[in-house]
Amino acid sequence: MKTALIAGATGLIGQAILKQLLDCKRYHKVIALVRRPLDLNHPKLEELEIDFNQVDNFKASEAVTDVFCCLGTTIKTAGSKEAFTKVDYTYVVELANWAKQNGSQLFSVVSSVGATPNTSNFYLLTKGKMETEVSSIGLETVHIFRPSLLIGKRNEFRFGEKVSEVLMTLFQPLLVGRFRKFRAIKANEVALAMCKRAQSEEKGKFIFEGDQIC
Repeated sequence: MKTALIAGATGLIGQAILKQLLDCKRYHKVIALVRRPLDLNHPKLEELEIDFNQVDNFKASEAVTDVFCCLGTTIKTAGSKEAFTKVDYTYVVELANWAKQNGSQLFSVVSSVGATPNTSNFYLLTKGKMETEVSSIGLETVHIFRPSLLIGKRNEFRFGEKVSEVLMTLFQPLLVGRFRKFRAIKANEVALAMCKRAQSEEKGKFIFEGDQIC
């Protein structure tokens, strides 16, 4: 039996992954690192409110085998590029370091289609740098998921994403071949893939583009 730890359980993918992990018989405990209570009761769930600025000081109640990182925000929500970087890069890398130092076998993280450290696009650059840093830490297995536009019911309304969702639905059939990875994808499909891939015995670094997730 395994123990999972999840950060970002209140987000669109995070909520879906949390449900998958709680339903999965391979995990006897799921530890959720949160900044506020989830208002969820489950015999396998352990909620721990923490300050993500001090994640390196966090002590788990037992050995964690698999870490799932769904931390992420937008520059608009964060308020600045610096605040965005702290959530999407700093917190993620620090959690990966924690996983390495505490003997976790798997670090599974949500990134973005087009992520690369070689771009002038600030969002994709930040995601690319995060991927590079996480991959260099020396974890036994790293799963990087690069979904495109996520479809699902969010806690907050994002006008731009709603417009993009409508447009993507119209143009989805045109995204074929090497452009297929840019197709919109349901958040619960990403969550299901992350949970399923975590049960694989393969070790190493794996990147799953949008068209490889389902």
